[in-house]
Amino acid sequence: MNLPRRPKSLPEVLREIEGESSPIAGRATDYPAGWHIRSHQHTKHQLIYALRGVMVVQAEAGRWVVPPTRAIWMAAGMAHEIRCVGEVHMRSLLVKPEVAPKTLTATQAVGIPPLLRELIRAAMEVKQPYAPGTRDGRLMRFILDELRSLPVLPLHLQMPADPRLLRICERLQQRLDDASTLADWAGRLSLDVKTIQRLFMKETGMTFGQWRQQARLLRALELLADGEKIIDIALRLGYDSPGAFATMFRKHFGQTPSQFFVEP
Repeated sequence: MNLPRRPKSLPEVLREIEGESSPIAGRATDYPAGWHIRSHQHTKHQLIYALRGVMVVQAEAGRWVVPPTRAIWMAAGMAHEIRCVGEVHMRSLLVKPEVAPKTLTATQAVGIPPLLRELIRAAMEVKQPYAPGTRDGRLMRFILDELRSLPVLPLHLQMPADPRLLRICERLQQRLDDASTLADWAGRLSLDVKTIQRLFMKETGMTFGQWRQQARLLRALELLADGEKIIDIALRLGYDSPGAFATMFRKHFGQTPSQFFVEP
């Protein structure tokens, strides 16, 4: 039985991941608050999911904040690191690329429906390696079928490569209440406003305003997970009022801040 474990060293974990011979395997590990899994990669896709706690996942493809109702599909070969906000009970799936659903080709945030959540729980008890025609084999095949229909979610923050834009984005992440306009940044960087606008769309797929809003909302998820009050979060992130923050949160995520972490 693959019961939850305390964290092992990263080299040991990677050896175990690469040593798994089955098409799909589960890993169960409980991490203490603040635990940091440094940057690494592996040759298998990974569904990074936690039954409890919130994770901040940073990869070459961007940055995500992941509550228990969501997960990250991490593409094989993608370097990534994970920071735990509060205690995290991670229940990951490792999937060989040759059996992975064709619909999952990129690193992205996905929703975890109740059925898949229970299947993931069950996968943690499957002894590896399993035989294809057994109950365990059918269970893992069922999981692969369910992965094909996962909904993609807007929990992603794309970081630019251009050093001028990176300066803007790093500043905004440090001071998310910074109200500097594009004109302000154009003056600081000796660029015109249209150039900054064009670069933002080219490198992040968002306008300057959309990127800042996304950064604020993802930071709000971390603060909510830490138990901070909505009024304090709103003011900390530069919103005029808790109502303005809640309205923007609902518009973006389809739920109020208080509903977001409630399991479906």
